[in-house]
Amino acid sequence: MEMPTVILVRAVEEKAEENARAAAITINNNNGGGKLKCVETGHEMVVKDKDSYAHRKRCRPGLIDFALSHSKPPLNMFKQDLLSRIFIVGLYGGKLTDQMTKIGNDMSNQKKRIFQIEAFKNRVVVDPKYAEKTWKILEHAIHEIYNHNASGLSFEELYRNAYNMVLHKFGEKLYSGLVTTMTAHLKEISKSIEAAQGDLFLEELNRKWNDHNKALQMIRDILMYMDRTYIPNTHKTPVHELGLSLWRDNIIHSGKIQSRLLSTLLELVHRERTGEVIDRGLMRNIVKMLMDLGSSVYQEDFEKPFLEVSAEFYRRESQKSIECYDCGDYLKKAEIRLNKEIERVTHYLDAKSEGKITNVVEKEMIANHMMRLVHMENSGLVNMLLNDKHGDLGRMYNLFRRVPNGLAMIRDVMTSHLRETGKQLVTDAERLKDPVEYVQRLLDEKEKYDGIINLAFSNDKTFQNALNSSFEYFINLNSRSPEFISLFVDDKLRKGLKGVSEEDAEIILDKVMMIFCYLQEKDVFEKYYKQHLAKRLLSGKTVSDDAERSLIVKLKTACGYQYTSKLEGMFTDMKTSQDTMQGFCSSHPELTDGPTLVVQVLTTGSWPTQPSITCHLPFEMSALCEKFRSYYLGIHTGRRLSWQTNMGTADIKAIFGKGQKHELNVSTYQMCILMLFNNADRLSYKEIEQVTAIPASDLKRCLQSMACVKGKNVIRKEPMSKDIGEDDSFFVNEKFASKFYKVKVGTVVAQKESEPEKQETRQRVEEDRKPQIEAAVVRIMKSRKVLDHNNIIAEVTKQLQSRFLANPTEIKKRIESLIEREFLERDNSDRKMYRYLA
Repeated sequence: MEMPTVILVRAVEEKAEENARAAAITINNNNGGGKLKCVETGHEMVVKDKDSYAHRKRCRPGLIDFALSHSKPPLNMFKQDLLSRIFIVGLYGGKLTDQMTKIGNDMSNQKKRIFQIEAFKNRVVVDPKYAEKTWKILEHAIHEIYNHNASGLSFEELYRNAYNMVLHKFGEKLYSGLVTTMTAHLKEISKSIEAAQGDLFLEELNRKWNDHNKALQMIRDILMYMDRTYIPNTHKTPVHELGLSLWRDNIIHSGKIQSRLLSTLLELVHRERTGEVIDRGLMRNIVKMLMDLGSSVYQEDFEKPFLEVSAEFYRRESQKSIECYDCGDYLKKAEIRLNKEIERVTHYLDAKSEGKITNVVEKEMIANHMMRLVHMENSGLVNMLLNDKHGDLGRMYNLFRRVPNGLAMIRDVMTSHLRETGKQLVTDAERLKDPVEYVQRLLDEKEKYDGIINLAFSNDKTFQNALNSSFEYFINLNSRSPEFISLFVDDKLRKGLKGVSEEDAEIILDKVMMIFCYLQEKDVFEKYYKQHLAKRLLSGKTVSDDAERSLIVKLKTACGYQYTSKLEGMFTDMKTSQDTMQGFCSSHPELTDGPTLVVQVLTTGSWPTQPSITCHLPFEMSALCEKFRSYYLGIHTGRRLSWQTNMGTADIKAIFGKGQKHELNVSTYQMCILMLFNNADRLSYKEIEQVTAIPASDLKRCLQSMACVKGKNVIRKEPMSKDIGEDDSFFVNEKFASKFYKVKVGTVVAQKESEPEKQETRQRVEEDRKPQIEAAVVRIMKSRKVLDHNNIIAEVTKQLQSRFLANPTEIKKRIESLIEREFLERDNSDRKMYRYLA
C-alpha cells in the first residue's frame, strides 16, 4: 500500500506575509488532492486536484502558488484570496507527526521578519516573441474547444501559459485576443443558425447555445487567473459575462436572427393557443437563454412584443366570444384562457411574466366587458341569482376579483336586485295576508343568499355586509314586520315545532333571530311577543318549554337582560301559580267533587294585561273564584286580585241530541254563553249580551266561532249567515257530531291586529319609549357634563339602537322636557350646548 505524502507548508499572502500560518497538506489521493490542515487551529479543508498545483511529484521546498476554490477557508489561515501562495518547508512520507507539528508551530511563532528581495545579478530578458507564441497556443486551444477537440489539450499547461501572460503584463493582449477569437467563431455560428430552415431553426439555435456554454466554461477555467487578477484591476467584463454579451451581440441581435427568433417564438405561442401541441422543452430552453443573457434581453426581445401580441389576440377573441356566448359560457372560456396562460408561464416563461400576461387576459376578457356581462339579458348576474347558479356565480366572483372595481360591480348589482325583490316581498298586499308565510319567505330569501355568499362568493365579508344592509332596509319598510315575526314564532311554538328534534328546533329559532336582528323597532316586537307568549302560557299550548326558554336566552344575548326581564317574569309567575294552586287545593279538599278551578296569578308589570272587564260568570264558577280570592289574600297581605276573564279557558262536558257526549275546550267567555243554554232553549243576541256582560266585539267573535264554523258549530243561529247580527237568535245544535270526544272550539280572532288595535299598540310603544330616551340622555349628560345637541342625538341613537331607532324629533322633545324639570340647562353663550344639573 502506497504511503500518503505529507507536505509541511506555510501559507504566504502577497501583502501580509506576517499573518501567515503553518499548515500541512496530506496528499493521499491519486490525483494529487488531499486535506489541508492548519497546524495551529486544527481546521481542515479538502483540497481537490483542480485546486492545487502542489502535486505529489512536483513537491519541492520553495514558494509555489496554491489555488483554493473553497468558499469558507479555515479561520485565519487565508485572509480572503482564493489564490494564496504557500511555501513548502519539507516533504515527508507517512502521516503528520508531532515533530512536524512542532516544526510548523515553531515557524508560526518566529518573530516577524523583514524580507528583502535582492535584485537579479543578471538582468532577466523576456523573449520578445514570448507573448505572441503563448497567445498562439491559447488561441489554438480556443479553436479546438469550439471544434469539440478539447480531449487532447493539457489544461494544466494552458492554465500556466495564461497565468504567465498575465504575470508578465500581457493581460491586455490575452483579453483582446479572446474577444477577437470568440467573435470570429460566433459569426460562423451565426451563419449556421441562419441557414437552418423551419422548425430546425430553434433546434439549431439551442444546440449552438449549449455548445457555446460548454466552450465558455472551459475557456473560463483556463483563464481563471486573468479572471481573478487582471480583469478586476482593469474593470473589464469577466470571461463568462463576456461570452454571454458576445453571444447576444453576434447571434441574438444579428439582424436576420433577431426578427426571425421573435416571429418564431410568437408563432409557436399562437399555435399552442389555437390548440396545437408544440415542443415546450425547446421553447423553455430558448426562453431561458434569453433570460440568461439578461433580464433586459428577455423583456425587450420577447416579453414586450409577446404581451402586445397577446393583448391583440384576446381583444379579438373576447369581441367575437361575447357576441356568441351567454354570460356563463363566456366566463368559462375566460377562466380556461387565464389558466392556460398561467400554465404556459409555468412551463417555459419567466415566473415574473405571470402577473403581466394574466393582467392582459383580465383586461381584455373581463375588465373591458364587465358591464355587459353583469347585465347580459337572460344570463347575467340577476339571472344567476334567480336560478341559484352557484357555479357561474363563483366563476364570476373569482374572475371579477382580479380586476379593479370588479367585486364592487357584482356587489352593487346584487344589492340593487335584492332590495328591489325584498321591497316587493314586504309591500305586496297579497303576500301580507298570511304573516307566517310572509316571514317564511323572508327566511327562504335569507337562506338563499347566505348559500350564494358562502358557496359562490367565498363567504366574502363585504358581500355579507351588503346582504345584511339590504335585509335591514326592506324588512323595516313594513311597519308590521315586528308583529309578523312574533306571529311566526307563535305559530312555531304552538304547533310548528311539534315532532321536530331539539337540534332542528334550534336551527329554526336561530334563523328567526337572524331576521329579528334586522328589526329597527325591537321594542315593538317585544310588545307583540309578550302578548303571544302570554296566550301560549295561559292556554298551555306551547309545544316546548325548552324552546320557549331557548328563544328568551337568544333575545337576552342580542338585546340585553332588561329586554327579557319581563318575559322571564312570566315564566316565574307560571311556576309560582302552580305552587299556589297546590296550596289552595290542599286547604279546600271539599272542592274535589265539583268544578275544578285553575288560577294563574300574574304580576301586573310582567304581563300584557288589559283593563279589568266585568264578566258575569256562572254561579258555580263565581263561588269558586271568591273562595280562591279569600285564600290568596289571606296568605298575601297588601295585594289585590283583578280577574282577567278574557284571558281564561274552560273545559266543559256537553250532551247533544241523541246522547252524543263531547268535552268542549272553549274560552271563558264561550263557557259563560254555553252555560246559559242549560236553562233556556233559545236566546237572542241581546239577552246573551245582557246576562253575560261580555263586550260586544268579543261576544260577536265568540258566537261566530260557535255558530258559523263548520265542525265547531255547537250552537246554531237564525237567520243563517257568516256574520253575527244584534237581531240574531241562538239555540243548541242538537245534530252536532264529531269523530273526536274532545273538541276545541276556538275564538274567531284576527291573526294580525286590526288597524285600531295597531294604532293602540303603536301609541303604547311610543309612550314606553319616552322614559327610555330620557334615561339615555341623563346617563350621557351625567357622564359628559356638557355636550352639544348633535352629539347627544348621535349618542342616544347609538345607546338605544339595540331596542329601537330613536326619532331625533322625539329626542329633542325629551331634552326639552328634561330642561323643564331642571335636569339639564342650555348654555347661555351657545343655545346648542347643554349642561347637566346635578
